[in-house]
Amino acid sequence: MGRVAGKIALITGAASGLGFADAKLLAEEGAKVVLTDVNIEKGEAAALELGPSASFIKHDVSSEQDWIEVISKIDELHGNLDILVNNAGVVVMSDPVNCTLEEFRFANRIMSEGVFLGMKYSMPLLKKNHGGSIVNMSSTASHLGYPIFFAYSAAKGAVRSMTKSMAIHCQAESFPVRCNSVHAGGIETPMVQFAQGRADEAPVDVPAQGVLPADSLGTPKDVASMILYLASDESRFVTGAEFLIDNGLLARPAM
Repeated sequence: MGRVAGKIALITGAASGLGFADAKLLAEEGAKVVLTDVNIEKGEAAALELGPSASFIKHDVSSEQDWIEVISKIDELHGNLDILVNNAGVVVMSDPVNCTLEEFRFANRIMSEGVFLGMKYSMPLLKKNHGGSIVNMSSTASHLGYPIFFAYSAAKGAVRSMTKSMAIHCQAESFPVRCNSVHAGGIETPMVQFAQGRADEAPVDVPAQGVLPADSLGTPKDVASMILYLASDESRFVTGAEFLIDNGLLARPAM
């Protein structure tokens, strides 16, 4: 019996990287997983790799209409939703002075507005059951100052704040839904490799570059293990919390 057996999970940005790792582990532990992504080819291949417990829906998380349609399809296919993992993200590299308004808005459309829309439109399905769970992917960048990732940090900071607000709202309204955020740093993923292409494609989580020793990098599975815990009934008394997966990055004193 898996730790999330019988549960229905929606994971955004699941065609690769952290999202795929989350979907894979949840499926291995008994959940039916719905992968969404803007990349149709990779998304369909990812769902095929995971087998009959997985399905794929094309999904732009910044589109309100897409969210309405995705939730409607999940309701039609499964009748409920137990787990929402707001994982979709992008890396925008620009400092506060050189960042354009469009770059800033782009990062926030995907990661801030995308999380807002996900929580808003998934809530009717999540609260149908006793023990729904929302897991929002934030970052160590929401805690520290990273000028070159100004827009990214702003979006992840918004995710951190919205998570706590939604957790308290659910309690106030007696919704049986938990809401927590995960803050990773120093994790090796394809998105990060792409962002670091201008720096010899170093496989280092962007906010951790030059801070963590090379042999201390984490893997997507390290993050997925936390997602699994928060998605499972083991975390029934956990909400409004933030979980760092950064190998002590934020605990280190300033040098």
